[in-house]
Amino acid sequence: MSSVTDVIIQVSPEMIHHWAWFLAFGIVLMVLGIAAVARSVSSTVVSMMFFGWVLLIAGITEFVEAFMVGRWAGFFEHLLIAILCVVIGVTFLRTPSISAEAATLVMSMFFLIAGVYQLISALWTHLPGYGWHVANGVITTVLGGLLLAQWPVSGLYAIGLFVGIDLIFYGWVWMALALGLRKM
Repeated sequence: MSSVTDVIIQVSPEMIHHWAWFLAFGIVLMVLGIAAVARSVSSTVVSMMFFGWVLLIAGITEFVEAFMVGRWAGFFEHLLIAILCVVIGVTFLRTPSISAEAATLVMSMFFLIAGVYQLISALWTHLPGYGWHVANGVITTVLGGLLLAQWPVSGLYAIGLFVGIDLIFYGWVWMALALGLRKM
């Protein structure tokens, strides 16, 4: 039987000395998050274009890698993945709004299925703290249902809204770290 032990995190003096940089980073992330929420349609388009470039670069890299390795068993698998990444990346870049709608449809189905699974598994297993798992399952299911109920309109703002909310909370975390470091 294993036991849970405390994890000791050591904070360097440099981190304490430069706590204001962490605070500034957190503030910038929060401002970007608020802007992304306020302009969720624009941030959705920008996000889809970013994902498109990432997929395009990944596809080109995968294509080059498939040929650099030479003859091997995974050649066609890597070639197929490269083609898929390039095609999806170009699609995201050429039609970011339609791509966002399709991605939102996939996200809503994922949230629905994952939420129902979390809900059923939490109620089935009754692990310690299962109430939080039940709540998470309910929230995830409701979120998926809301996205699906408003689809395809939700595809125009949902991704940008989610990115903005994530940036706000991520900025909050950095600010909390900075203020904690300040007290040290």
